[in-house]
Amino acid sequence: MTDAERQLLDLLDIERLETDLFRGTGSGGETPTRIYGGQVIAQALAAAYRTVEDRLCHSLHAYFIRPGDPSIPVIYQVDRARDGGSFTTRRVVAIQHGRQILNLSASFHAGDDGWDHQHPMPGIDGPAAHPTRQTLQERFIDRIPEKHRAEFTRPRPIEIREVEPRDMFEPIPTDDRHYLWFRMGAAAGADPATQHLLLAYASDMGLLGSGLRPHGLSWYTRQVNGASLDHAMWFHAPIRFENWHLYAMDSPWTGAGRSFNRGKIYAEDGTLVASVAQEGLMRRLRPRD
Repeated sequence: MTDAERQLLDLLDIERLETDLFRGTGSGGETPTRIYGGQVIAQALAAAYRTVEDRLCHSLHAYFIRPGDPSIPVIYQVDRARDGGSFTTRRVVAIQHGRQILNLSASFHAGDDGWDHQHPMPGIDGPAAHPTRQTLQERFIDRIPEKHRAEFTRPRPIEIREVEPRDMFEPIPTDDRHYLWFRMGAAAGADPATQHLLLAYASDMGLLGSGLRPHGLSWYTRQVNGASLDHAMWFHAPIRFENWHLYAMDSPWTGAGRSFNRGKIYAEDGTLVASVAQEGLMRRLRPRD
């Protein structure tokens, strides 16, 4: 297990303060200036899971209200909205500086018999055909300001292989549909709830950038101010995130300073394990006076 993988697992091991009150670490995620959205979602889901027995999450819906401050912990307050015969519902409020930064609702299901179908996985070459994150970092490192290079090259817990990566600094307009493979080796042996937490954490990777692609933009062109506004996720099948998964993303619409983005997550054998939808801020970055 790498240090980065151990740190992520520690981030998801939130502390119980009271029966329905928990505390999570704010620092250590994907971004240094504000808490990475997938981190807050995963910790909020972890808090909900601590109040549920013998049921797995099948869906979550979250609203990002304020940017998270990575310099202090996050408090998670769980409301036990419903314990039913088949479904359990939890509401979680994430709090920093006495104010809400995220609201999350999660539903847990005992499981039932039913009919099965799914859309097939796109015909994308396997992960071995695509460059590693380190290869891409080496390609662009000379164009990163020196003061940001250590953060840019810092080891991350999730291994990523991006399909047809763009030039981060001079992207050309391209199709909104894009793909990446991802996994985390240290997920091996984790229980089903932890597998959900890890996939929820990873589900915020790459998705927000879908709406930038048709416009020839990236987060490095300094033309757009972006942030996740909300995030929804549905879990369909058992997850073993130590194995490769394909994240197929698109952005059907952008407008009014927002973008709507979707994702489907497939196991390497083609099983659709989760679906994701998100709206994000996509505002023109105005130069400062």
